[in-house]
Amino acid sequence: MRVPAFEALLTDAGRELLASVDDAEATRDALAAASRLREDPRVAGLDPDLPVSELVNAILTQISLRVRGRVKFGALADRMFFTPNGLEQSTRGSVAAHRAERISTVGPGPAGDLCCGIGADLLALAGRGVPVEGVDLDPLTVAVARANIAALGLGDVARVREGDVTEVAPGAYPLLVCDPARRGGRGRVFDPAAYSPPWDVAVGLAEGSAAACLKAAPGIPHEVLPAGADTEWISVDGELKEAALWFGDLAGGPRRRATVLSERDGARTRLDEEPGLGPAPVGAARRYLYDPDPAVVRSHLVAEAVARVNGVLLDERIAYFTADEAVRSPLWRVLEVTEVLPFSLKRLRSALRERKVGTVTVMKRGSAVDTEKLRRDLRASGPESATVVLTRVGERPFALLCRELPAA
Repeated sequence: MRVPAFEALLTDAGRELLASVDDAEATRDALAAASRLREDPRVAGLDPDLPVSELVNAILTQISLRVRGRVKFGALADRMFFTPNGLEQSTRGSVAAHRAERISTVGPGPAGDLCCGIGADLLALAGRGVPVEGVDLDPLTVAVARANIAALGLGDVARVREGDVTEVAPGAYPLLVCDPARRGGRGRVFDPAAYSPPWDVAVGLAEGSAAACLKAAPGIPHEVLPAGADTEWISVDGELKEAALWFGDLAGGPRRRATVLSERDGARTRLDEEPGLGPAPVGAARRYLYDPDPAVVRSHLVAEAVARVNGVLLDERIAYFTADEAVRSPLWRVLEVTEVLPFSLKRLRSALRERKVGTVTVMKRGSAVDTEKLRRDLRASGPESATVVLTRVGERPFALLCRELPAA
């Protein structure tokens, strides 16, 4: 989508056309919707200098992106504008709101949002009254971010300019947010040195501000984390989303934190590093098995989780832990252990048959077993259900038969 075609959608006539298209129908049969729009004289009138086919594509693309955007932004997506890459790379609304709440505690700004994309973080900050300027290199992305500012009525506190963030001087913004691009022509970029801007440039910008938040992929290696930053791994409803590094006036808390957000009920639960805690103890399986949230695992805070339930690890290299009591928390799933078996297909099949289990859920950590093949090979039948947990204790594979307890 080119900038002129997008800007045609921002006119009164363009907005009216967007509102007139049934998104469910357009999503179900895009070819039929495109055919109808090509015959609609209002489309050609949006911009006589542009081909009708380009305008139709812009309309249907925006409708499709708004439908997809509801996953990240809820009903707000129906008022927002997107590009395909911008939506894919944008911060989820709940995560942006969580971060903006923390950033707003250090003062009123002004803030700079570098690599602002379509403006998810910028909008969250502006929504909390923080004056913010977004910077992005792509002209279409800048146009979309500006349209989102206008659509949400935040023009008094937010603006966006086109620019190269590598030309921004450290300290240019006393309050800084930076979200380096982590996608290239071949997909996701996993090496921080290949981010855009590169990791060392982004860190230099963050360290040069009085307060800063630098976003990274959740799998960022711990060894590249700057010594002066605190790092928070954030998950939403069990799905790990990102790592946020906090600098300057926004640092000073725990060195590492896991934060679990729930969009179902708006809950927010965190687990902080406890310096000096030491490694978690290791022991035999107890009555309850704990499967920690990926934010807990990725932040290397499993020992802190084990301590909270007075438990032990099954194996020092694997994140499953076990305890005598069931402690409910969004930080982990809890399962009741009914039997522990040295793993073998024959033994496991027999145990499930005895329990009349026909519905099997398979979980695993530290196991190379193909879970889909295992389900087929078990040939389970019966009215009962069970969870089979595959893991390793030392060098020996084990299967734990479990019953999952309701979530907290």
